[in-house]
Amino acid sequence: MTTLKTGDKAPDFSGIDQNGKEIALKDFKGKKIVLFFYPKASTPGCTAEACNLQDNIQRFEKQGYQLIGVSADSQKRQANFAEKNKLSYPLIADEDKTIIEAYGVWGPKKFMGREYDGIHRTTFIIDEKGIIENIITKVKTKDHTNQIL
Repeated sequence: MTTLKTGDKAPDFSGIDQNGKEIALKDFKGKKIVLFFYPKASTPGCTAEACNLQDNIQRFEKQGYQLIGVSADSQKRQANFAEKNKLSYPLIADEDKTIIEAYGVWGPKKFMGREYDGIHRTTFIIDEKGIIENIITKVKTKDHTNQIL
């Protein structure tokens, strides 16, 4: 689990999104960011979470938030996920796990009695100055917007 805490400076990052565009933290100076990490594109929980955020995008925009999703999926898989679910925000393809590891969301997990390493579903709320305002580790995929706003 992440060692980052509320009040910490958000680790700088840059990566390529589903459209081949570079997305970097520095591009959002003066904006609030919802940076959410999810285990795998197109799986039921990740789809529920991404769609819940998309369904409420106007609420986020009204409050000045930029949504950014990150997983270890390929750019092609991110593009398919975004297209299939009509997601209008960037999804970073962090295949080498640089951002995932910088935010400390990679580690041991358990599923159906099996242990393996994977992404812990975690959301970081980052303020206009690049400071972590909140960290959500117990994400409710179908109601994530209400956990954030």
